[in-house]
Amino acid sequence: MSESLDWQPVRILIQVFLIKYITVIIKKVRGISPKFGKDCFLAENAVIVGEVTMGNQCSIWYNAVLRGDVHFIRIGNKVNVQDGAVVHATYKKSPTTIGNNVSIGHNAIVHGCTIHDNVLVGMGAIVMDDCVIESNSIIAAGAVVTKGTLVKSGSVYAGVPAKKIKEIDKDLQSGEIDRIAENYIKYAAWFKD
Repeated sequence: MSESLDWQPVRILIQVFLIKYITVIIKKVRGISPKFGKDCFLAENAVIVGEVTMGNQCSIWYNAVLRGDVHFIRIGNKVNVQDGAVVHATYKKSPTTIGNNVSIGHNAIVHGCTIHDNVLVGMGAIVMDDCVIESNSIIAAGAVVTKGTLVKSGSVYAGVPAKKIKEIDKDLQSGEIDRIAENYIKYAAWFKD
């Protein structure tokens, strides 16, 4: 007695609805709303809540979450937070501050730390509370930078727990840190049309 239903038209309608009507979540928390600089790209399903302050030419990509609910998050200019990344802080203890020209790779976690200018945090890397990542540094994909670690300027850190594996050279600086940050400004422009 049961009839077989063709679910394909329903699936198509759901996809059209999601594409057309799901938008970035920007939410006030404890009376504080996120603030954005000029020329920023926010993907449709990014989540940005609470005390988040963002500079100019930033991009927050698909499924990225910036949760400024328990402490502030400050982000400089030309920062990209890639797909699935999470930026958060620790209540009353550790805010998150990110400098200029920083790339936070896909699925990375940046939590209650300070990241200076010209830094690449690789895909899936984790930077824990009270870490300081000085300028012109790379945190390799999958690295876990444990609580309170100081990454000196010009260093590449990798592993679990993350340790210094080498110094940055000009090729890494221009070929990775600068290239990725600049590319994400270009990619964001493609989505603004």
